[in-house]
Amino acid sequence: MNMEDMVNHPAHYGGKDDPYEVIKVIEAWELDRDFYLANAVKYIARAGKKDQAKEIEDLEKAVFYLRYKIGRLRKKGGMI
Repeated sequence: MNMEDMVNHPAHYGGKDDPYEVIKVIEAWELDRDFYLANAVKYIARAGKKDQAKEIEDLEKAVFYLRYKIGRLRKKGGMI
């Protein structure tokens, strides 16, 4: 994989030719407007793919962002 692909379309996020490349999914679901949910999806999608030894860490990061989002909604009085 060349350097441009590693920057613009890394394999651990699906790669340019994958219709489910993480950035495409985030945009299709309009999560690009929500940092916390977009990051949760990103970490779930790449769990164990970027670095197999960090699969649990990636999933823990996803949980962190989901908990943070839930906390923000609760502070605003959101329905949960």
